[in-house]
Amino acid sequence: MKTRAKITSRALGRRVAHLNMLAAGAALALAGILLIVVQFIALRGALVDDLQVQARIVGSNSSAALLFQDRSAGAETLAGLAASPNVQSAAIYGPAGALLASYQRLPANTVPASGLPLPAPHHEFNARHVEVTEPVEANGARIGTVLIRASMAPLYRRLASFTGFTLVVAAGSYALAWLLVARMRRAVQRAEDHLHYLAHVDPITALPNRNAFNDKLATALEHADRQETSVVLLLLDLDNFKVVNDTLGHNSGDALLQMVARRLTDTLRTTDVICRIGGDEFVVIVEPHEDETEPDAVARKILHALATPFQLEHHLLYVSASIGVNVYPQYARDEQALMRGADTAMYYAKNSGKNDYETFKPEMEQLARKRLKLEANLRRALERNELSLHYQPQIDVRSGRMTGLEVLTRWTCPELGPVSPAEFIPVAEESGVIVPLGRWVLQTACRQAAAWYRAGLLDEISHVAVNLSACQTRDNDLMADVHAILGETGLPPALLELEITEGVLMENVHANLALMQQIQMAGIHLSIDDFGTGYSSMAYLKRFPIDQLKIDRSFVNDVPGDGAAIATAIIAMAHSLNLKVVAEGVETEQQVRFLREAGCDVMQGYYFAKPMAPEVLERLLSERRQFLAA
Repeated sequence: MKTRAKITSRALGRRVAHLNMLAAGAALALAGILLIVVQFIALRGALVDDLQVQARIVGSNSSAALLFQDRSAGAETLAGLAASPNVQSAAIYGPAGALLASYQRLPANTVPASGLPLPAPHHEFNARHVEVTEPVEANGARIGTVLIRASMAPLYRRLASFTGFTLVVAAGSYALAWLLVARMRRAVQRAEDHLHYLAHVDPITALPNRNAFNDKLATALEHADRQETSVVLLLLDLDNFKVVNDTLGHNSGDALLQMVARRLTDTLRTTDVICRIGGDEFVVIVEPHEDETEPDAVARKILHALATPFQLEHHLLYVSASIGVNVYPQYARDEQALMRGADTAMYYAKNSGKNDYETFKPEMEQLARKRLKLEANLRRALERNELSLHYQPQIDVRSGRMTGLEVLTRWTCPELGPVSPAEFIPVAEESGVIVPLGRWVLQTACRQAAAWYRAGLLDEISHVAVNLSACQTRDNDLMADVHAILGETGLPPALLELEITEGVLMENVHANLALMQQIQMAGIHLSIDDFGTGYSSMAYLKRFPIDQLKIDRSFVNDVPGDGAAIATAIIAMAHSLNLKVVAEGVETEQQVRFLREAGCDVMQGYYFAKPMAPEVLERLLSERRQFLAA
């Protein structure tokens, strides 16, 4: 659509330029005509002036001849006019109008006969000649008249020369103006083409950019409507592309984008439209779409093409993509709905483990709306005091007593009702709400723990565990907040334990190692949560200043059974590093028995107690209940 508009705009521009040049030519022609007219008037005036001068000279020289009626003297005076090529004829008349003498260059050049009244001084014009009459005076009295008639032909010749010169100058000026305008139009056209390129082509990959994508998608949907076919839209988001930029630099990231673009271009059909719409996002428009299996085939083809590693300098990079697929008009009625559906499907693919594709279904949009509503309510949850903390006891296997507490966040939304942490925590992390939320959890937990500490209820409790999210570990103000909260609440640092998941820990080992060292220097306990899922090595575990490991509940669920060997190995490894081991998600007596025999130090789970409100836990702390036989 934009291309057609661009062509129409250029044609209109050329037409306007031609009209402008025609208008300029007409103005130039009018100016030339006016110059010629002015020149004609000037030449005619000069001719009259010249004839009048000659007539006066003839009159002054013929006064004696008139007084004495000397015809031969008058003829001799007029004979001098032969030197003037313009003069055709001349005559000297006496006082009564009698002809005294005459001059004729050619026989056809006649003069008025004698006996006419003396005319008043004047000059007359017609197409062929100009006639000048001048009086001859002597002693203050008029004694005769001189009449000179001159041809207009020399004037016309001079005017023709001037007209030719004017036409040449005008034509040259017009041609020069035309050349300048044409050159300017070419320069403007090049500038417009360059601006169009910048506006519609991605400078890194040379693929169409978002503006061009919008135009091409609109055109594709128009064709689909006219031909009653479908259009497939695939939205690609490269997985973990930020890691390449962060580790190898943006130049390497740009080079990788170029290689991805070339591979997509080589893989897909020439009729498929590939665009880069920003960052690490690409879109593919497939039309016409008639086969129901085509979207899946194209998505699998893209994933297969990206599976081959990319050689970037000395690095071998593996790049995968999460792809969202949407079909027009099956699941979308316009461009916005088509793009929105593909974006929703892409996030489904990314949340499902990445390196995969999902095709949009209407129920996805309902879930997306629910997520938006969830995020909107979550952002207001802290202001409205809708969040609360629950605490789950951690039981020492040897003593059977409660030795620790894990802090868990609960949310009851007035609009949505109770919302599971499994739902709102990921939303909080994606939206950035997790940082203020985590700060509130830490502050509230420390304030509550400090109150219990002052009341003497934490004598047997070694720590109160608070989870740190990935966003919090990247927050430069984290340790400043921790110190400020401990100072405000008066909770001893040794009673606070911070938990970091193994997956988060391994995202940036060096930065997290520095953070853990700061936590250790502050006297705060440190625990690795969900151990066994983040692929940390023994070399890293030896460097980490940690106090205990928490076996991931997925392994605890499988004991005794498939998870037994892994749980036993984790316990043995932790003890070899002088670390305590906590098993979370313990729900059955068989699990308790196995973990106790395997040497697990601490257990928590529904078998002992569910997460509970502070007032319920406070009663348990007061009772100092024993959960296992010693």
